[in-house]
Formats: sequence, structure tokens, C-alpha cells
Amino acid sequence: MRVVGLLLGSIAAAGIACAATVAPFRIVEVGSVAAVPVSRIAPQTIAFSDHKADDLADRTSGLMRFEDWAQTRMLQKQYLGLFPTYEEPVLRSPNAKPRKKHLHVYVAEGRFTIDRAAASIDLARYVTLPFLEQIDPAIKHKLIAPDDVIPNHEPQSANHNPNRQWCQGGGTIICIGSTYKLEGKLPLGIALVNKIKEHGKKYSDTIEFQSELRVVPAAEINDADYRKLTGVDAPIAGALEQNIVHVNEVMQFGKLLAVFQANPANASQTVVTAFVVLGVDSELFEKKKEYANVPVLRNLIPAQVIAGNSTFNTGDSISSGLPNYARNHLKAIAALLDHE
Repeated sequence: MRVVGLLLGSIAAAGIACAATVAPFRIVEVGSVAAVPVSRIAPQTIAFSDHKADDLADRTSGLMRFEDWAQTRMLQKQYLGLFPTYEEPVLRSPNAKPRKKHLHVYVAEGRFTIDRAAASIDLARYVTLPFLEQIDPAIKHKLIAPDDVIPNHEPQSANHNPNRQWCQGGGTIICIGSTYKLEGKLPLGIALVNKIKEHGKKYSDTIEFQSELRVVPAAEINDADYRKLTGVDAPIAGALEQNIVHVNEVMQFGKLLAVFQANPANASQTVVTAFVVLGVDSELFEKKKEYANVPVLRNLIPAQVIAGNSTFNTGDSISSGLPNYARNHLKAIAALLDHE
């Protein structure tokens, strides 16, 4: 999972650097964040759900098929997909009929409160490289230009935004190129897989992705829909959004959306509801038998690695599996937002 101005970035960095001194947030697992009254969320606590026990979820990974998610959770699909009309990619080749590339989605949501009035929070100060770097130091970021964003030049790509060019469209926005080197045992596991593979693309032990970080423009915020999305019946003060629009491995897209609302029970507090959605190639789930039949790879079955249930999982970032990654991501964001 940025600010246009480097001056704002340096100002933000001064405050963000102190975040490590504040008390960390803790995770409390709930069945549904929307069902938890704001009044029941304790200080320094995140009510969290990634819906792994839902009927739609795959029992091994906790992920849902994109098409099931899109058909049953249409409001989420509209606002948590890469863009409102986003659909699964269609693969085309000269000598074959077009076919759909199926996806699974990991959907996590968390809710917490911060002791500041919603009207006093300047979201633009968080659209910075220092903010992203504090969320997950294992991921390295750099500013890039909109012309460097691959889907901007690929109109046929499923990740091409039909409404605007990525990293453009007004408001406070920055464009980011990010690199994450897989940690622990995973590079060794990938090397083993590549050695055994006889055909096809080799896997990389480095995830490279492009994204935009922005304050969602007020014109794009539908107050009534956002209230339904969060389950909090209070005016929308603003929203931060990171769209991961290009990834070289495993993922097809990603979205972080944090919605800020006044606490209905305490005007001096802000309720933050944050969503993390990651779209993953469904073909990974079909490799279970292929991996299970090779003794040294039995613990590298992709669905288990994604779920964080493999001995190859390690660290606190993406290598630890999506559930652990999402929890740590939200805890870091909450601590940074809570600290002034």
C-alpha cells in the first residue's frame, strides 16, 4: 500500500518520526466492522475483520472470488475496486479466443478513533513519501511521473482507468514507484520453484509496483454511499486513497481507502474506517497439486503462503502473508494518524 510538495513532506516527516514513541494500537477481531458501534471501540484499538470466516471465503486462504464479491457486495466493488467499473482482465492472444483472467480478492477493514475533531485534520499532510515509508519500512518508495505509470499507456489493460490518467485528476496527489524484496525463506523457495519449472515465466523474488496516493476530491465523495460503506451515519470529512495500479508479481491491483467521519457520540473525536483490498491471480490457487507433489515445496503452496500459513512466511511485511500484512499496515496507519 504521498504529497506533491516536498515542503509538506518535510513538515510531515518531523511529526511522523515521533510516532514510534506513542503507544501502539492493538487489533480486536470482529465478524463485521460495520456491526460494531463506535462507542464500543476502546482507545488505541482497531476493530478488524478480513472476513475469512464468511461463506464466500476460500477456507485455505480466506480470499473470495472476485465475481462473488462483485455480485454480492456491490457497494464495496464500486468503491474498493481499482475504479468503479473495474472488471477482471480479459486475456487476448493472436491464436486463441479471449479468456477472462480470474481473480480472488483479499478484503480487510478496520475501524479506530483518534482524539481530534474531523474538521481539524489536514489529510494533505499525509500524502507524502515519509508517511508511506513509516507505514512499512521494508517497502522502498520513490516519486515517479504520471508518464512512467504503465497502465496510462495501455488502453487495453484492465488497469487502465477510463475516467482519468493515474496520478492526475486534481487535488493533492503523488505518483509512486515501490520495490519490495521478499524476506526470509521466500527467495529460497522461489529459486527452487524456478529451478523445477521447465516452461513459462520465472518468478521474481522482488515485487515492484506503481501506485498513486491522494486525498479523494470532494466531488468524488458520495456522502450517502460512503456512510453505507462504513456503517457510520455521520458526515464524511474526507478520505485518503492509495491505488496500486501495476504489479509485476502475484497481485493484479490493490486499494487502500481510509474514510474520516466525525464521531456521532463525541464531536472532538474522528472515526476512521480503513479498507485494504488486494486482487490476486486465481491461478495461484490451482497450483496446490503441482506444489504438493514436490516434497521441498509442500510448504510453499501459494494459497498457504498468501494466508500466512506456511513455514516460508516471515517478517511483518508482505512476506508474512496478507492477513498479517494488513493488520500491521492498519496498526501503523492508526498510530501515525493518532500522533500529532
